[in-house]
Amino acid sequence: MDLEVTGITDTRAGAPSAGKPGLRRDYLGLGRSILQQFLSCMLVAAIAYGCFQFISHYVLQSVQVVGGSMAPTLHDSGRYVLNRWVYHLREPQPKDIVVLRDPEDNCYAVKRIVAQQGDRVYVNKAGQIFVNGKLLNEPYLPPGTMTFASARVREQLWICGTNRYFVLGDNRNNSADSRIYGAVLRQDILGLVLP
Repeated sequence: MDLEVTGITDTRAGAPSAGKPGLRRDYLGLGRSILQQFLSCMLVAAIAYGCFQFISHYVLQSVQVVGGSMAPTLHDSGRYVLNRWVYHLREPQPKDIVVLRDPEDNCYAVKRIVAQQGDRVYVNKAGQIFVNGKLLNEPYLPPGTMTFASARVREQLWICGTNRYFVLGDNRNNSADSRIYGAVLRQDILGLVLP
């Protein structure tokens, strides 16, 4: 009984010979197929890596808070999501919690926007903060939280210039913020923190 098997040469007398060219074609075809699969996998990996880089740098990013300047809203060592895309769609607004480049030491900081361009911010000696003449409503702070000016003065007035935002830490007694370095530039605000 004769079996017909592709790719194997029957060397018996009188049997038809498949010959070596057929074997070479099969190995070349297999080699091309493996190479195509490898290149396809590399292309998919490159696209996935590119998407990851794009999303993590321009859309969403994980951030970890270091320090207690945003307590009790954000906790030291807590991990949060930074929405980097939102400010391509709208401008930063008061009450937004943002990541910004700290003008003092050129690192990153997490603060809350309390005033925007054109706003007047006044901190009196009683520990109250006013924006455009109105007492700032801050339901996110514990009742009775005081906001004092910098250590050098007892009361202070700031006016936010063009494309500038006044930012404060929620832990007012332990925060380096706009009371020290003034209103921050819009370009230094990287994105919105989602608590």
